[in-house]
Amino acid sequence: MVLLYDVEKKTIPNFMKYVIGGTAGMLGTCIVQPLDLVKTRMQISAGKAGAKEYSSSIDCIAKVFKNEGILAFYNGLSAGLLRQATYTTGRMGVYQMEIEAYRNKYQQAPKVLASMAMGIFAGACGALVGNPAEVSLIRMMSDNRLPADQRRNYKNVGDALVRIVKEEGLFALWRGCLPTVGRAMIVNMVQLASYSQFKGYFKRFMDEGLGLHICASMCSGLLTTIASMPLDMAKTRIQQMKVIDGKAEYSGATDVIIKVIRNEGFFSLWKGFTPYLCRLGPHTVFAFVFLEQLNKAYYKYVLGQEDSGPGI
Repeated sequence: MVLLYDVEKKTIPNFMKYVIGGTAGMLGTCIVQPLDLVKTRMQISAGKAGAKEYSSSIDCIAKVFKNEGILAFYNGLSAGLLRQATYTTGRMGVYQMEIEAYRNKYQQAPKVLASMAMGIFAGACGALVGNPAEVSLIRMMSDNRLPADQRRNYKNVGDALVRIVKEEGLFALWRGCLPTVGRAMIVNMVQLASYSQFKGYFKRFMDEGLGLHICASMCSGLLTTIASMPLDMAKTRIQQMKVIDGKAEYSGATDVIIKVIRNEGFFSLWKGFTPYLCRLGPHTVFAFVFLEQLNKAYYKYVLGQEDSGPGI
């Protein structure tokens, strides 16, 4: 008598979900770092009394190139990679675990509200872990635009972290944490949830594969850009502000938004929209494509399974 056993399908270990998620984010950052710098420079450039530091994204790119050279576009890359190694590792790892747990329990893909709730939680977890790298990144990318006597001149992200703690205290690494967490919750609610939903929708017309991943991630990137920019603006300005004589320039995210609207106009909340879209859109595409391909490769070459499942 021959006994037949159902072989349980192998899955990616939880720790590898974090490794793969962080790796995908870091690969995406290497490609879009210049656009992230342009977006940051535009957000921290105040436009009072009609005097604007940059008239457009193209003007910002031209001035950075002329005044600082081409390598300046990669200022803060080490901090950007550390941010992905912390923030993206956390959010992607948590979200993949949530998706798998949901599918195992309900035997179906998550509904819209479930995807949004999981995205919010994953984003908050990632933001808390990644805030120190975020502070370092913003400061390193904005340093060259300051007068020479006001520059911090961090050598790299390690030097930035050590000096921030030494000069300003440990909790300075979590400056702007609330708007960072708020932004991350919105970004991930929209980005992760919409990617899952767009992917499910496009599956009606397309097979699982690279084309499906690109279409879903492009739509997700556009929605995420529109929803997250005001909080991203607030986060950026808080993290790069100086505290003079114990008085901070902004008291919080709401104060930033109010002052920006009052001094620069309502639509200044979306200042740097083009580079932000050009940065977040491609980064969303690259991150999700890399994530799906890395998952597929792990299933194929490590677990020995051709079928990698539905992904995220």
